[in-house]
Amino acid sequence: MNYFPAYRRSWLPNSHLKDTSLIISASRRTDIPAFYAEWFINRIRAGYCTVPNPYNREQVSRVSLLPEDVDVIAFWTRNPKPLFPYLDELDQRGYLYYFQHTLLGYPRQIDTKGPSRQAAIKTFQELADRIGFQRVIWRYDPIVFSQLTGAQFHTENYGHIAKALSGYTHRSVISVMDIYNKFRKRIDQLNQQGVAVDLSDHDGQSSPRYDALMETIAQTASENDLEIFSCSEERDMEPYGILPGKCIDDTYIEATFGIEVGHKKDPGQRKACGCVVSKDIGMYDTCVFGCQYCYATDNFKRSKSNFDAHDPQSPSLMGWDGMI
Repeated sequence: MNYFPAYRRSWLPNSHLKDTSLIISASRRTDIPAFYAEWFINRIRAGYCTVPNPYNREQVSRVSLLPEDVDVIAFWTRNPKPLFPYLDELDQRGYLYYFQHTLLGYPRQIDTKGPSRQAAIKTFQELADRIGFQRVIWRYDPIVFSQLTGAQFHTENYGHIAKALSGYTHRSVISVMDIYNKFRKRIDQLNQQGVAVDLSDHDGQSSPRYDALMETIAQTASENDLEIFSCSEERDMEPYGILPGKCIDDTYIEATFGIEVGHKKDPGQRKACGCVVSKDIGMYDTCVFGCQYCYATDNFKRSKSNFDAHDPQSPSLMGWDGMI
């Protein structure tokens, strides 16, 4: 199934100009390192990729991936290991990059196909040893409150992972699951399967249980030499010692790589998101991890069909957009 047909010819101009920064997001929309590493390195070698507008697939952007154009690449992933064989090539070509590595250790009913907690910890450690702890950020995100993952679970689970990652990263990012209409049906199915999701802890209101957990998580982070930030949280977490964060973070990028990038907030992100402008090269409904809380996947069957139809030689993640 070619979910995104190749007949489009309406082009958007490349948004990157020589006097602006170009940060590549790879990707909020799907897990490129885990499932599309070969495609990614092929696009690096070609020097560009094409990206259909997710809200108007008739529009296609051509995005330069030339090292002289790209300031930094932000990878988002549950499993960076498939990208390991290509890291030396990225270094040799002069790319700067860092990883947002999600590591949760949730039960299979919630994270159906992600790496086990211990396997993910080992991979995280291997990546940090290879590229440096400053360039790997641990995401404990999103926090899901359910019958299987209540406050006690998160206290013990976060503590176990934080201890294992101490010295392998200096930054932890957390958020509480937002409820999107696109996965309410999945929540209903979890409830029917006995994995009751407690929506009262996801409604933006504090409670004694919630307050105690956030204070414990912040303390645990501090004990393991981790800075801790929130991600796109409407509620104020500073009283717990958790500062509002940015995943595409101009301050972090400047401190880590010694380069200055744009400081403008990305207008395409949520109000509570502090990220600066970046260009996402992923596509929705292409990740096959099957996380029940995923906002980037409407339909797991469609994602599997798209994954099966993917061609690593294509300029676009799905289909052949841009071949004119």
